[in-house]
Amino acid sequence: MPDYPVPSMDEVQLVDVMRALADPTRLRIVQILADGKPRPKAVELWDVDVTKATMSHHFRILREAGLTRTIVDGRSHAIQLRRDELDARFPGLVAAVTGGGAGH
Repeated sequence: MPDYPVPSMDEVQLVDVMRALADPTRLRIVQILADGKPRPKAVELWDVDVTKATMSHHFRILREAGLTRTIVDGRSHAIQLRRDELDARFPGLVAAVTGGGAGH
């Protein structure tokens, strides 16, 4: 089973978060995940014009920057924004980059 480590939130740096969000595809992923609910990682569900390999790269960058976590349940993989943790560490950031933040 693959390992998907995430940095502890106290290690997450704003510069790394902003660098990850600078890519339009990754910003779109975060906007979709803004409600904090996990979403399947299947590329066809994201409405982006990239390959599966490119999408995996974007998911990895977001996870390594501390924005998301990967949830593994058997053979299915989902991605979830670390919304509550991010809101506590960087108040207002997610809402600012998502245009309000899906009711948070």
